[in-house]
Amino acid sequence: MADAYEGVSRGTLKLKGVTDGGVKKKKKKNKAKKALEDISQSTSKGKIDRSEEDHEEETVDTRTPAEMAYDKIKEKRAAERILKKAEKTHKQRVEKFNDYLDGLSEHYDIPKVSWTK
Repeated sequence: MADAYEGVSRGTLKLKGVTDGGVKKKKKKNKAKKALEDISQSTSKGKIDRSEEDHEEETVDTRTPAEMAYDKIKEKRAAERILKKAEKTHKQRVEKFNDYLDGLSEHYDIPKVSWTK
C-alpha cells in the first residue's frame, strides 16, 4: 500500500511567478489603543488643534442645493419629533395607552383556558 504513494511530492503547491506562496493575514487594529493615543495627542496639541479647526471651517460645501434642503428638512422634522415626545411624561403616555386598550372590544382579548370546564 505504501508503494503506491512513493512518487508523490509532498509540501505546498508551487506556482509560477509567485515568490511567496503564503497567505498574509491582515492584522487587527486595536481601536481602544488607538483612541487612547488620539486623546493623549489631542491634549498635548491644544493650540495646534484649534488652528486645524479653523482650517476645517473654511472647507467648501460641495453638496447640491437639493441635498442642503433635504438636510434642513430632516433636522427640522427630527426637532419636531423630539418636541412632540417631550410634551407628555411617561406616566401620561401610559395612561393614554391604557384608556385606548379599555376602549377596545373584548374580541381582541385572549380567552381564558380552563381545565375544569
